[in-house]
Order: sequence, then structure tokens, then C-alpha cells
Amino acid sequence: MPSSIVVPVIDVHSNNFKELWPAMVVAIKTSSFIAIDTELSGLGNRKSLLAESIEDRYKAICHAARSRSILSLGIACYKKLDQKPPDSYLVQVYNLTLLCSEEYIIEPQSVQFLVQHGFDFNKQYGSGIPYCKGNNKGGSDDRGVHIRTLFTELLRARKALVLHNGLIDMAFLYQSFYAHLPERLATFTADLSEMFPAGIYDTKYVTEFELRLTASYLEYAYKKCKLENSRSVTSGSAGPHVHLEFCQYAGDLSTYVDYRQCPAVTSIEGHTDVCQRFSAFGWCPNGTKCPLSHDTDLIILQDEKGKDEKRKKRKRRREKKGSSDIAEDCSAFDGTPKDKIPNMEADKEEAAGDQMEAHEKSRTDGNSRMDDGWDTKTDDEEENGVGEETNPGDSAASAGEGTGVRSAESKAEAKKKADAGSHRAGFDAHMTGYIFAYACALLKKEAEPGPEGADAESEESWLPICVNKIYLSGKAAPLNVVKSTFAKSSKAHVQKMEMVWGQKM
Repeated sequence: MPSSIVVPVIDVHSNNFKELWPAMVVAIKTSSFIAIDTELSGLGNRKSLLAESIEDRYKAICHAARSRSILSLGIACYKKLDQKPPDSYLVQVYNLTLLCSEEYIIEPQSVQFLVQHGFDFNKQYGSGIPYCKGNNKGGSDDRGVHIRTLFTELLRARKALVLHNGLIDMAFLYQSFYAHLPERLATFTADLSEMFPAGIYDTKYVTEFELRLTASYLEYAYKKCKLENSRSVTSGSAGPHVHLEFCQYAGDLSTYVDYRQCPAVTSIEGHTDVCQRFSAFGWCPNGTKCPLSHDTDLIILQDEKGKDEKRKKRKRRREKKGSSDIAEDCSAFDGTPKDKIPNMEADKEEAAGDQMEAHEKSRTDGNSRMDDGWDTKTDDEEENGVGEETNPGDSAASAGEGTGVRSAESKAEAKKKADAGSHRAGFDAHMTGYIFAYACALLKKEAEPGPEGADAESEESWLPICVNKIYLSGKAAPLNVVKSTFAKSSKAHVQKMEMVWGQKM
């Protein structure tokens, strides 16, 4: 039977930032890869974000990043565990509430969405971690306990960075914690390629082009990967099996933890009328007022049922007409319901919905979790019974964090505290990391065996076929994060890299 999990998300704000600083730095430095997600105060003009020209899109994103702000930042550190089953990870998740110290625009739709999903603006203005955007203002970014220093630690760690539809995220991170965004897209990608030498991975691209899921918005992709992983475990197959462990927090640290609950996908009776727009793009213009179901569990199960029926029809057709029709019946999107139009073929309006989902960053207008009717924070379980995800008492020791071990007694309280009713960038980062971990396990298994030592090499590069490929809504090809021979790095970036690495690039 599919399992459920409870994910501990550490709530970080100005009152406990210094206390949690050592643990966060150790988690970043010892991780194998890091997944990030953001909540934004808005995105600005949506049409410009979907401009035909990628350079024009970039200009619109720059304008948004310079005039809006990051409200919260989710960081999920995935550390691969040695002497454990393959694809086992220790996961530490942080949700940082931030407050930009400069003037910024906040859009009414952003406020409405975030409030509906439990975002506490009183808490943000009362105890948000302050930061200034653009180039460093006063003091060095590599000293002190502040968010820009944490971003510098992230760069110094040289870990693979994972995002979901990450172009907007990357622009906001660069503008908010690094330097003023360069004017040209080629300069921006050149800078990114040097900032993250271990590579940037976009799970939106992975799910669209490699996993070929029926839908690729974050909630759908996460629950689908988790369901397939759980089925693989319970069936006793050879794999791949992703196993998660979480630190257990004792003492004062336990008071900072929110437990995000994600129940397993099971058969659902009752609701059968699924909103086809939400089903395809994770976004519906009617939001919570939509009379049709936005239940992702139901959408996944109906998609699977539809695929089974189509397979049976194709089989009958082949048997009837003969093998000559096989090629005609197959396609790159085999089994995809008619209402699920691939994003590369979507019209402007549909692409807008997908782009907003993909920009799950603002979660305010049309992104995967804005009006989905599902608490993105779900995970009902500490012990799933099948070994998919566990919360062992020695996890903290494995992390080397010194965060303490929670007693067996407090496990029951953790379950009581498990909350599925609010929205957190931290949990979204966890979902992004999980999709990536599952994709790595699955695609590694499907790849043909190479010469001796090839596995170790692919382990280091994670998914070579997906590295530095950022999803572009409505486009058949991704944005490649590379430094071309025709583009130089920005001056601000060169200065920053000299400070980060202690040497010139």
C-alpha cells in the first residue's frame, strides 16, 4: 500500500536566525544537492513574461526582480547516505521568512493567495530576516550572519542546485542576494555557469522532457513520483527506490519545526468531475470558486485510468488491424489525454497558465499551487511501514549537525502537529528535491551500463542529460546555462567571485 510521510520544516526568522545559522551552514556544506524555492511579492506584466523573444522575457523578469521581493525562501538539503541502500538521503528542510529593507511592489493577488494558504504577513513584518537587494551595501557579503552571507555559503559549497521552472527563481536570487542583474541574458547565464559549477537542474524540464509525465506542475510531479516510488517498494521490485530520512529535533529546536503532512495517493470515491485546465496546468482562473475538482490525487488516478484504457484500445486495434498500425498509434506523448496539451504546443493563454504555475514562485496568479485546493504541505506519517521514508533517531548524528534527537514520545506529538493547511516555500523545496532524487534513480537505472567507474562519474554529475537546462514555457527547447564565447561575465560577478573564491575568475 502506498505510504505517507511527515516532513519536518524548520521555520527560520530574525529571532532564531543566529541560533540556527551553524546548523544551516553545516547542512549546506555536507549536502549532495540543494533544492530551492521562493515565494514572491509578484511578477509584474504576465504577457511580457511569455514574450516570443527569450531576451524580451529576460528583460521582463529583470524588471520584476528589481521591483518586487522574495517574501520567503525554501532550502532543502539532500545528503546521500553511505552504507545505506542506494538512493538513500538525509533531508533537512528550512523555510526562511524574509523582509526586504527597501521599497518594493506587492501585488494584491499575491497577498490574497498567500493569506489563503496560511502566510502570516504580521510575522513577516515583525520578524522577517532583513536584506537589501542588488550590489552589496555596507559590509562584506562573506562576513556576518545575514541572508546574503548564507547565499555566499551556498556558492562556496559548490553543490548542484535544483529548482522547478527555475528561471524566475534564479533571477530573483541573483538580484536579491548577489548583485544587480546584468542587462543581457547571455551575461546572466555566463555568470550562473560560474556561480554553480556543479550544475543547475530544473525539475520542470526533467518531468517534461525526460520523465514525460502527463502533467509537470510541482504538486502533480511530486505526488506522481512519490506514488511510483512507493509502488516500486511495496511490489518488491529491484528499484529504483528513493529512501528518505529526516533529522529529529529535541529541546528548543523542536519548537521551530512545522510538520508538513502528505498523505499517500489512494483510490478516491465521490468527486469525478475534474477541472481539465487545472488537471493540465496546475492552475485555474476560477481558483477556489471553481465548481470542479482540483484534487491532485484524483487527477493522477484518472490519468492512470485513462492511460490503461488507451493501452487496451491500442492493443485491440493492433490485434484487429495487424502490426502495420503500431507506428501510427505511437507518439512521443503516448498515453497523454487529449485535454493535456504539451506546453510546447499550447496557445498563449494556456502557456500563461503553465508559466504562472512554473513560476510557482509568486504562487499568486497561475501557478501550480495557487488555487489548487490542495495543501502543498501534506505528509501523514513518520513510519510508513514500507521503508520509503523513515525518521530514524540517529539521523541528526548522521548529519553532523548536532541538532539533537527527538524522543519516541515526541513522535506522537509530531504527528499531532503535522499540518496540511498552509503554504511553505520550504516544503515546495522538499518536493522539488524529491522529484530530482527520484529522476536520478530512475534514469540512472534505465541508462545502459557503461564501463567500470562510469557510475561514479555519473553520480557526480547527477543527470548529465539535464544539467544546466532551464525550462522555458511554450518553447520546445530549454535555456542552456553556459558561458558562450560571445558573452563575458558581468563586472559585478567577477568582483563577487573574487571575494567568494579568493581568486580572480
